[in-house]
Amino acid sequence: MFREMRRYKQQISEEECIEILKTQKRGVLSVLGDDGYPYGIPMNHWYCEADGKIYFHGAKVGHKIDAIKRCDKVSFCVYDEGYRKDGHWSLNINSVVIFGRIKLVEDEEKTIEICSELCRRFTDDEEYLRQELKGSLIHVQCLELTVEHMTGKLVNEA
Repeated sequence: MFREMRRYKQQISEEECIEILKTQKRGVLSVLGDDGYPYGIPMNHWYCEADGKIYFHGAKVGHKIDAIKRCDKVSFCVYDEGYRKDGHWSLNINSVVIFGRIKLVEDEEKTIEICSELCRRFTDDEEYLRQELKGSLIHVQCLELTVEHMTGKLVNEA
């Protein structure tokens, strides 16, 4: 169902893909938007090692939510900051592309867990987290992405 990577010699391992998902804070979530146009939006994410799923948070209404309600198939792309080899100008970047199914998280306890983990990726200020949950939780819609296919690749931009 999913295509094999054409430049397979550049493919990175599943473990390397997961490490990128765990360490990088943002990626682009792409959905099937209005009138069949793709809609990609930068999103911060949390990769949960316990279940292998990727979680997001955002508003309860909008283009992204409307698209997800129409079609649960999405792709998500994350890439690292890259590195340069000594004496070379070109950047080497590891990227991960995921295809999967996404759904709205309806459980409040799971929503609290997701929001807490996402917040802790950016700050260890527990008082800030407590205030955000108290003031904004009612407005938050979390999303759960179940991975169906994942590939990663090391690309040299030269």
